[in-house]
This record gives sequence, structure tokens and C-alpha cells, in this order.
Amino acid sequence: MSKILFVVTGARAWTLKDGTQHPTGYWAEELVAPYRAFTEAGHQVVVATPGGVQPVVDEGSLAPEANGGQENADALREAIDGIEQLRAPESLDLVDPTAYDAVFYPGGHGPMEDLSGDADSARLLVQTLESGKPLGIVCHAPAALLATEGPDGSPFSGYKMTGFTNEEETQAGLADGAPWLLQDRLVALGADFQEGEAWGENIVVDRSLFTGQNPASSGPLARRMLEELGA
Repeated sequence: MSKILFVVTGARAWTLKDGTQHPTGYWAEELVAPYRAFTEAGHQVVVATPGGVQPVVDEGSLAPEANGGQENADALREAIDGIEQLRAPESLDLVDPTAYDAVFYPGGHGPMEDLSGDADSARLLVQTLESGKPLGIVCHAPAALLATEGPDGSPFSGYKMTGFTNEEETQAGLADGAPWLLQDRLVALGADFQEGEAWGENIVVDRSLFTGQNPASSGPLARRMLEELGA
């Protein structure tokens, strides 16, 4: 059995470029689908957030239209209610990455708000990358990589990766209000950004870095990591 760390945003709102607060959190499918994949394979999942705050789900991710109907949306909410680790997460600043066999970052707009500038998350990301252990990051969560940039650049520069695209942000109706777009910032970081079809599954693996483009990629991303973990 492997022990897998989920680093989850603690943000409840995303500050738009006009200063307004857009309600957010983590995206339900991007947490539930990987959590289910890992735990059903027999692995232990531990949740950590900045400051150990209890994370909130983006209510938009539980809308029937985002889940193919009310029945699926209700099932997703029920699954979230059943994840005890979300009610008492570890504090990110106290996490020892050597205690885990893999690390996973679910998305949602929340990471754009807090993890994009979080030094504790940056430390964990760099140490996990250096260890060669599987590091999975999906949708908007690659925003956390921005915090790894220093005077000499980022250790993630040059890596092939993907994330929520400019096209997807535009189609979602939030591009015009965004203070910055994830794809643009990852390219500026030095990433070799691999854009797939909007809303379609797209998994990119470069060495120990596993990235997924959008919600549809979250479950497949976890299953690809399971192959690396040998389960």
C-alpha cells in the first residue's frame, strides 16, 4: 500500500482583475475521481491544505449541468461527504514529503488564488520532483508551479505539461475577468505546454511529472499514476 498526499486549495474565492470575489474552492470531480481511484486500489490518501483549513468545494462543480444530470451531481456530493480527510486536513507547512509515495494536486480556481504563491507548496513540489516520486497535477492546479520560480527560474522549466487552457477558460466565460490565464503563465515559466482539445481528456507525462488538462482528465490521470506505482 502506498501513501498519497492530496494538496488541496484552501481558498473560498478567486480575486478577479476588477477586485471582485468569485466563489470557488476545489473542483469536485478532480478530487473525487482520483481519490476513488487511489483508495479503491488499496492506497491511503492524506489531505493537506494551507494552514490546515477545511477546504470547500466549488459549488459550480456540483451543478447538474456540470455532471450530466442531477443524479450524478448528487452522487458526487455524497462522495465528498464521505471523505473524512477533508474535515480535518493536515497543515501544509508541517508536511514531510518523504513520508509519501506520491503527491496529487486537484484543481478548481482555488489554486489560482492561494497555491500560486504558497511557499510551503513550492517546497513540497520541488522536493517531490527531486525525489522522482510521481507528482500529479490537474486542471488549474498547475498554478501552484508558479510559486517555484526563483531568481534562477523554476525547476519545472522545460517540462512537458498541460493544464486548463486559454480556450477552455474563454468557453467557461471567465477569461475576460481573470487577472491572468494559467496557460500564459505556465508558458512564461518555461513549460512546454501541451494543449489538447477543449474539455477532452489530455494526459501529459514527463519523467515523474503527470499533468491533466481538465476535469475529464482527472480520473485517467490518477489511473496513469497508479501504473507508475505498480497498482
